Parts: sequence; C-alpha cells; structure tokens
Amino acid sequence: MVKENNSILYGLFAGLGIVVFYILVLTLFENFNFAIANFRGLWYWIFPLAAGFGTQIGLYSSIKHNATINAEVAASGGISASSMVACCSHFLLNVIPIIGFSGLATFLMTYQKLFFGMGIVSNLIGISILLNHKRKIKNNNLEMKGGKCH
Repeated sequence: MVKENNSILYGLFAGLGIVVFYILVLTLFENFNFAIANFRGLWYWIFPLAAGFGTQIGLYSSIKHNATINAEVAASGGISASSMVACCSHFLLNVIPIIGFSGLATFLMTYQKLFFGMGIVSNLIGISILLNHKRKIKNNNLEMKGGKCH
C-alpha cells in the first residue's frame, strides 16, 4: 500500500491557519475592519512568517520524526504564533484601564517588527534544521540500499 504524502497540503493549511489566527486575534481585540487594515499594513511581515511556518509543517509531515525534531518544530512554531500574538496583544492592553499595562502595550507596539523578525528568523532556523534532518535520512536510506547491493 502506497502512503499518500499530504505534506504540501498540511503546509498550505498551516500557513493559511496562522494568517487566519492573526486576523481572528485582531478581530477579537478590535474588529474585523481593523484586522484587515492592520493586515494590509503588515503583510510584508505576515506572509514570510506564515510561509516559513507552513514550510516547516510541510517538511515536518514529510519526514520521519524523532524527539529532537519534534521539540525544534514545536519551539519554532511556538515562536511564530507568539510573534503574532505579541504583535497584536497591545490592542487588548489598550482597552484594559490598568495603568501598569500601558507600559507593556507601548513596549509591544515599539518592538512589533522585532517580534515579527524573531519569528521569521526562528522559521528559517527551523526550516534549515528540518532540511538537514531530511538530508540525513535520505543519505542513510541510500547507504542502507547500497549496502544490500554489495
């Protein structure tokens, strides 16, 4: 029985899912029109973050897993989602009339692009780790097949 590989589909859904997550969070904090306007203003950060996350999920679903890879993908995916939430959470903090949170809202807004950048860098690291792991598996499989032929 041939195992069907849905890794591309999983990657596309994951990338789309993180964009939907971003829009939902902003819609909950403000409203849908605001979410779309903010998305339009930050698309150049959001698309690479979503593409990187989707690529990781696609690669992850296409290879054999071990505990190290599971932890690395979870960490990188967590950083991507956290970047999205950190980027948007200052909107929630602005509606909470507690003086102590105003500084945190300002901090999050000031470093919004840094959070996106950290998420993108994290994705690149995760993708390189997964590609390296996939390459090692391929080389091991070729060595095993080569060993049987001798």
